[in-house]
Amino acid sequence: MKNVEPDLLERKGGINTTYERTLRDKLITLIKGFWYDTVENIILNKQRFLYEKNYANEENEPFVSVYTPTYNRSSILVERAISSVIRQSYKNFEYIVVGDSCTDDTEQQIEKVGDSRIRFYNLPKRGYRYPPTVENHWYAGPVVPANAALRMARGRWIARIDDDDMWTDDHIESLLRSAQEGNYEFVTGDSLIEKEGIRKIGKGNKVFSKYYFPKDKSFKGRNPYVGSTSSFFYRSYLKIFKYNIDCWRKNWNRVNDIDLIVRFANAGVIFGHLDKVVTYIIPRPGETTIASDAYIKDAENKLRHFEFKSK
Repeated sequence: MKNVEPDLLERKGGINTTYERTLRDKLITLIKGFWYDTVENIILNKQRFLYEKNYANEENEPFVSVYTPTYNRSSILVERAISSVIRQSYKNFEYIVVGDSCTDDTEQQIEKVGDSRIRFYNLPKRGYRYPPTVENHWYAGPVVPANAALRMARGRWIARIDDDDMWTDDHIESLLRSAQEGNYEFVTGDSLIEKEGIRKIGKGNKVFSKYYFPKDKSFKGRNPYVGSTSSFFYRSYLKIFKYNIDCWRKNWNRVNDIDLIVRFANAGVIFGHLDKVVTYIIPRPGETTIASDAYIKDAENKLRHFEFKSK
């Protein structure tokens, strides 16, 4: 299979690259960017000082926190994400599913699974967070429940899986061993990706590349790939880096997970990549493509599905 490469639309951060930013957008982006650039390297070094020693001679099976943000997708959540997580060859984990104030039967369906490692928390409200365009739902939709899950995580390591993705049975085991052997703080792997009936292996994009940075960024040494969101695997002290609810205001790389990777890179996080398929990303039932393309093709339904309950 061939590797799938990013197109310009995805590289610019999702769907609408002609968005006219307001002065408020620019100011918030400027202030947050200054804060991230100034403080997060200091925070990372502090976290390393406090916790890096825990990874020097780590036990063979450390506790892992897996998390999924979700909203009213109970069937696909159980069929894909939950089913593939509970099939893992690696057993020492907790699985945190955070509902973004779900109104369907998500809680009941999770209870039927009957696995004590799964914890479900449903946010009490889902109020107005950003202008509710299909673009912004793609950029920032999972941010609030994802950050809630990170606050709840108790593991030595953290793994992310989206509700409509699936893992290989050895996903945790493979990424954990890769991270331990390479002494990486953050590691990802390859994904099997399906678009319009064509399946390809996606490695992701190089950390220091024009995918993540509008201009060439100098670097020394290794420059690994960063794979899909559902292959994110990292040391728990990095959970202090929260997803940015204002990512949609930017003029470049406006998707929440890309924003996070850029901040990891700027802070000096040590990246690794495993050249092995560990994640499956395929269209949801009734759809033919994935990611931002799926939102574009099904905009009306996506707007209705993700409608905010209050302003």
